[in-house]
Order: sequence, then structure tokens, then C-alpha cells
Amino acid sequence: MTRPRSTLVSVSDTPWYHVVSRCVRRAFLCGSDAHSGQSFEHRRGWIVERVKQLSGVFAIDVAAYAVMSNHYHLILRIDAERARSWTRDEVLRRWTQLFDGPLAVQRLLAGKGDELDAATHLAIDEWAQKVRARLCDLSWFMRVLNETIARKANAEDDVTGRFWEGRFKSQALLDEQAILTAMVYVDLNPIRAQMAQTPEDSEHTSVAERIKQLKPAAQRQRRKSPTTAPARSNAAAPQSVSAVATPIVALKCETHLAQLPQQPLMPFDATARLKAAIPFAFDDYLDLVDTTGRCIRPDKRGAIAGRTPKLLNRLNIDPEHFIDCATNLMKQFGSAVGAPAHLTELCATRQVKYLRGMTVAKAVFELRAA
Repeated sequence: MTRPRSTLVSVSDTPWYHVVSRCVRRAFLCGSDAHSGQSFEHRRGWIVERVKQLSGVFAIDVAAYAVMSNHYHLILRIDAERARSWTRDEVLRRWTQLFDGPLAVQRLLAGKGDELDAATHLAIDEWAQKVRARLCDLSWFMRVLNETIARKANAEDDVTGRFWEGRFKSQALLDEQAILTAMVYVDLNPIRAQMAQTPEDSEHTSVAERIKQLKPAAQRQRRKSPTTAPARSNAAAPQSVSAVATPIVALKCETHLAQLPQQPLMPFDATARLKAAIPFAFDDYLDLVDTTGRCIRPDKRGAIAGRTPKLLNRLNIDPEHFIDCATNLMKQFGSAVGAPAHLTELCATRQVKYLRGMTVAKAVFELRAA
């Protein structure tokens, strides 16, 4: 049974989520169309750039990503506390980077707030609180991301209609074990799909980007979009208090959105001193990704040979079952990933009897002494 998004994405349960969105059409619209021979590889760059741009606007950090031929994966962390710390004007400034907003808000940000009466200021305060909640809302983040990519793709193809197959899928990552497993799963997607042999060769993945950043001589080349979507005319908001409370929500044109700065990926920090950081050492993570990548290649038997990477030992993860998880995470777990105890807690919170993946969680995250 389909559950409301509000029950699947709850910051009180966890700020970490694995999300997936897939194209709806027959062709590989982010890769190469085998029927027409036309390449759409440049659209992978669109998605990576837009994800980073939106991360700089929303209180949502990007830990990992992988853009495949007809779908993409993201590992995101929602920082509701950061959104609560923003001033009203900062909230309005961020929101109006994406949407025009009511005319009264535009006048306020233009330094003409003294021209507005007290009732209008009160209405702006109330509207800003709604916007603040949206800026740490995963559904709004994905809505803007998918709508803008669809708009650009449809403009390039000179067509109209649906680009994405529907609502994005999400998995709550309940603990460090889940975060690690999901990140490895995402970063190794091209290897699992036999599109790359090594992590550094897997284009449009976060692990490949991080490895390139380790090489000072390597110059990053950003692909520019060959075309941009036509500007959409946004209706001007009436100059009334009611218009401030319930404005028309229309995204700005692509020409404006393309100028947004890109936020870097989340840093790694095994010391836990940084709150908004991935709780592992980067060199340990690279070691695990490299070892796992070698194991899930089709010419390998699928088991970690030799020494076990440090992260698996520290998090009490069974190596052989971890390989299976790094290959079939979406199939083995449902709407949440985590150790058995954390899945049980989430069952109680959601008032459900069972969450898919409990058996797998016991095999992977409860390493038994030999």
C-alpha cells in the first residue's frame, strides 16, 4: 500500500535519505538513444550541476550521487536546524533565487520595506515561515530539481509532456551502517551496470568527482548545456496582503537558474567534529569502495578477499553480505535501511508491523563472532 510522503520522510526519524528518480520514456534520455543514435550524455551534467545549485539554496546537503542512463541516485542530508537559524530576510532571499515571490517581498528585498504597512510586514513574516519549512523539505527539493531538468529536456527535444515517471522513491537511512551501505551502492552503480571498471572511471558519480579533486593537476571541465529552456512568463503577484499569504508558485526561467552557484559535496569527518559531514574517514571509504567495486565486477565471485576494510570492522558489518547489499540495496530494503534495532524503532514510530529488509539487516549489520 502506498504511504503518504510525510510518513516516509521525517527528519525526526533521520536526516539522511537515499532518493531515486527515473525517466518515463522508452529512450535513455540521459544517455544514448539506441534507436535514433542521438546522444544525451550532456544531460547527466545538467543533473549534477542543478543538484549542487539547489543544495546551495536549500538546507539540504549532498553526500553522494550517481547519474545513470535513465535514472539518478542521491544521498542527501536534511539540515532543519540550519534552516531554523536563518533570518527572515535570508529565507526570503534564498526562496526568491528560485521563485519570484509576491511583489511585497520583492519590494522588501529591494530595500523598500519602509514603504510597506504593518499588516503587509506581518503577512510577509507568516509567508516566510512557510517558505522556511519548504527550504528543508525533501519533496520541494526534488520537485524543483525534476521540474527544471524536465523543462530543459523538453525544450531541447521540442516536445511537451511528462519526463519523469512519477514521484521519486526514497529510503530513510537510519544509522551509520545504512549511510555507508547506501553511499557505496550509489557510487558503484556504473560498475554494477558494467558501464565502468573502476570508481575513478565512473563518470558523473560523487566518488569519481572526489578522486579527481585529489589530483591537483587534473583540471575539471564543465560541460555547458547546448540549449536552454525558454523563459516562462510568471504572473505578477497583486499588491495585497492576501497575495503575500498565497502567491502563485512558478519557477524562474532557466537563464536565471543557471547562474546559481554550486555547493560542494559534503566533507568526510571521522572525528565527528563537523555536524554536517559524512561520519567516516575519506581514505577508509575509498578503500571500501575500491575493494567492493572489484568484488561486484562480473568476472569476480562476489566476496571480499584478503583483509576486510576498516569501516566494515568498525561498524560490525558482515563483508560477504555487504557485497550483496552494495549490489541490490533497492530490492532488499524497502522505505528504510538500518540495523535491526533501528528498523524495529521505526516500525513503532510509523505504527506498522513490519518493514522490508529486516532479515537482510540481521545478516549484514549483526556480525556474529566466529
